[in-house]
Amino acid sequence: MKLATTLAATSLLLSLNLHADDWPQWRGPNRDDISKETGLLKKWPAGGPKRLWLNEDVGLGYSGFAVVGGTLYTQGARDAVEYVIAVDAATGKEKWAAEAGPLLQNKWGDGPRGTPTVDGDKVYAISGKGTLNCLSAADGKVLWSTRLVEDLGGKLQNWGYTESPIVEGNLVICTPGGAAGTMAAFDRASGKKAWQTEGWDDVAQYASIVPATINGVRQLVQLTGKSIAGVSPESGKVLWRQDFPGKTAVIPTPIVKGNQVFVSAGYGVGCMMVEISADNTVKQIYANTDLENHHGGVILVGDYLYGHSNKGGWTCMDFATGKVEWTEKKAVGKGAIHCADGMFYLQDEKTGEIVLVEVSPKGFKEKSRFTLEPQTMQRKPDGRVWTHPVVSGGHLFLRDQELLSCYDVSGK
Repeated sequence: MKLATTLAATSLLLSLNLHADDWPQWRGPNRDDISKETGLLKKWPAGGPKRLWLNEDVGLGYSGFAVVGGTLYTQGARDAVEYVIAVDAATGKEKWAAEAGPLLQNKWGDGPRGTPTVDGDKVYAISGKGTLNCLSAADGKVLWSTRLVEDLGGKLQNWGYTESPIVEGNLVICTPGGAAGTMAAFDRASGKKAWQTEGWDDVAQYASIVPATINGVRQLVQLTGKSIAGVSPESGKVLWRQDFPGKTAVIPTPIVKGNQVFVSAGYGVGCMMVEISADNTVKQIYANTDLENHHGGVILVGDYLYGHSNKGGWTCMDFATGKVEWTEKKAVGKGAIHCADGMFYLQDEKTGEIVLVEVSPKGFKEKSRFTLEPQTMQRKPDGRVWTHPVVSGGHLFLRDQELLSCYDVSGK
């Protein structure tokens, strides 16, 4: 109990040290993909918001952004090497680049996928082939590293490792997968392994861990290709587990509200919401194919889920019941979603169109749109514009492979 209190207190302290507009990790401070910024533009000028800068060399790959203290951190591949890269968020100029591991190659696009996690003066990032690096945020010096396959018994999947590591208290946690244990934790300063789960040995898929307090118990919720589970950050003990068989690739980040957990997956699988009791018994509340999110993410705002579904297009669903409130197929194609100041930023993966939509359970209410330009000439034929949009510090950050763009959406 004492360790649990320490973990929670440390996490709270770290969050209090962040500025309101910082975006320190995948899907933001709470891993819910909702920015807390206000005063942003609710409608864009014709042609879109003003582009402030363009960096044309952040490398190949689909890594997203962490933005802390005026620095943007991402990953990208140059030639046969993957790098963690730091960029000045105000100017787009590179601050440093540090080698992260050898190049991951596949037909959908080479390079890293995971988003760096910034914790104080350190940055944690997982390369495409599964090297977890701890680096100095100031200069990119590698402080320690471990390999998810060679050192932890993990298994490299077709799309590589796409996870973004999470810091919980004094630990950094990731999902190597495999017979040695699905999830593993390390001392965030030294890199010494603290634990690896016993009795849960699912192979890793492509989702990232979500921190949660369920029935008063702090835990880490993760989704694999076979199941969803809650794990104690203190010991690595599996607190509960529920079958959720996926197909081909399971990608979306789980969503937790109170003692209820929502998950989704593509390839015809659909979605499921379960309720965790105080004794860790799991009860399925509903399961359907109405919000079958392949990738691009699902966001919970208030009592409603929003995201793209392979079945109905852009979809709003009641979190508690699974009832669909509305769908929209024609306005914008499949892609990623981000939320800031009561608005959704939707990104069409094929065209690069960015669409500003009011958050509402009463219907799809588009306000503005523009097309990301320029777009890469290096994307593989099977690739798309897959890096998720992020709003931080009044800036909208977008990426298409080596091209990183920054737009002013501050309303100032």
